Amino acid sequence: MNSVKIAVLDMNNKHANESMRCIMHLIRNAQGENHQSEQPSELTVDVFDIRGSNDVPDLSYDIYISSGGPGSPMPSDEAWEQDYFTLIDQLFDWNRHNDRKKFVFLICHSFQLVVRHLELGLLSQRKSTSFGIFPVHKTEEGDTAPILTGLDDPFFAVDSRDYQVTEPNAERLEQLGAQVLCLEKYRPHVPLDRAVMAIRFSPEIVGTQFHPEADNEGMLRYFQTAEKRNHIVLNFGQEKYDDMVAYLLDPDKIALTESVIIPGFLREAIQALSVTAEEPQSV
Repeated sequence: MNSVKIAVLDMNNKHANESMRCIMHLIRNAQGENHQSEQPSELTVDVFDIRGSNDVPDLSYDIYISSGGPGSPMPSDEAWEQDYFTLIDQLFDWNRHNDRKKFVFLICHSFQLVVRHLELGLLSQRKSTSFGIFPVHKTEEGDTAPILTGLDDPFFAVDSRDYQVTEPNAERLEQLGAQVLCLEKYRPHVPLDRAVMAIRFSPEIVGTQFHPEADNEGMLRYFQTAEKRNHIVLNFGQEKYDDMVAYLLDPDKIALTESVIIPGFLREAIQALSVTAEEPQSV
């Protein structure tokens, strides 16, 4: 049986969050779906506390999912940062020299870090926090991206960030063969650049600046706690809170996004890894 090892890179710096629960739930669903296939693979999962413990995986894994997280993605002198970027560089290098590829999904904070590291766009602090459920628009490349197949244009996603990637570097994107797949909601009345919301860095490495792992049931429970409800109403207003709850109840919004992007990424990766399972690999 083909063995597929998944590394979940926890970037939450020991802060409690819903994201890790959502990621692990999607992986368990993938395991269940895989067991029902004609040629199932053996899926195993390990979690690494990147920022809290500088616990960085090696190259023995096949799939890497790097979470979002709190705090600044701007340059720092923390030890974990260079080790994390070393891993990212090693993953790109591996895929250039091996038939059995490494697959990587980068979420929000991780996406911002890698865009900065690869100089693919401008990373800056927003004038105000982007928080809520917003429309995300596909680019021409995003229209044909398999990972977005089944989503409308625009589709809806959970957004929660104080920083943003804008001004994609066309020259660097071309050098890497990377493609911008999605952009922030269209706001003709706001004279600001639209944020880049998803990039296909390579055929095997993709990332989003939003949270595709967010599920409607868990998010609804989370937002309906008194503490979170009061926080949202105090900081963003009752109308924003009511809109978010309504979107979470709509099966064509967050539930659809959650069911398409990361499940599609995992399905595509597992299938590709099953094809190359018996081929010899270089190091």
